Amino acid sequence: MNKILEKTDLSDSVVKMVIEAPEIAGKRRAGQFIILKVDEKGERIPLTIVDSDAGKGTITIIYQVVGKTTAIMAGMKAGDEIMDVQGPLGNPTEIENFGQVVCIGGGVGVGVVYPLAVALKKAGNRVISIIGARTKDLLILEKEMKEVSDELHVATDDGSYGFHGFVSTVLQNLIDKGVKIDRVYAIGPVPMMRVLSNQTKPYGIKTIVSLNAIMVDATGMCGACRVAVAGKTKFTCVDGPEFDGHEVDFDLLTKRLRMYCEQEKQCYDAYRCECHGK
Repeated sequence: MNKILEKTDLSDSVVKMVIEAPEIAGKRRAGQFIILKVDEKGERIPLTIVDSDAGKGTITIIYQVVGKTTAIMAGMKAGDEIMDVQGPLGNPTEIENFGQVVCIGGGVGVGVVYPLAVALKKAGNRVISIIGARTKDLLILEKEMKEVSDELHVATDDGSYGFHGFVSTVLQNLIDKGVKIDRVYAIGPVPMMRVLSNQTKPYGIKTIVSLNAIMVDATGMCGACRVAVAGKTKFTCVDGPEFDGHEVDFDLLTKRLRMYCEQEKQCYDAYRCECHGK
């Protein structure tokens, strides 16, 4: 059992939790994730480790309430316990001094790109960060991203805060100005990662994306998280979660992510009706 030590609502649908997990905290590196199971009958879901404190034996996760499991977690409080937390899983991000890097996070993806920005900055890179959300109320970790970035750009789709438009437009403005970019890290909704990967390809700017494929066992045994990269089948859990965005088959990824949408919606709706009935 893993005790929840802190729980903070970052927005109406995004939650941050600090969880007791000393063994994971001592080994975790940027880019890795956990698989958690809330209770005996719960599903297994993957969540990126946003931060860790080896001294305190804690890890931090950020998640968006999109289904039954995350809704259950949103109803939990400090002191409650999560049945299983396994990790760290996946390959850590390749970190070295590349020069000048651009870290782009969209929506809850800002929580995933944050530890990468921290690690890249520590490695000596000049970090330009671009974070975005549909509206100001959904923007997360602006303060934290500013602290680890040499330059921070904020964009909102509706123009309620920062640049009025998409993160891809902010990136294009930097490219058009002749800003030297040695590598891009783009993490967020699949359509956003696809657009950014297509955008940087003509310029030869290596672009790393973190894929959110459906996972079950997260050890490479079940094959549920398979994706196509450079024409070859890869398992997100053991080969990723990060891949070269120029080589990812985003059409296949999108198709596979939609496989269980109806079942997930039915389960979530039933849970909400049950809770409302109580």
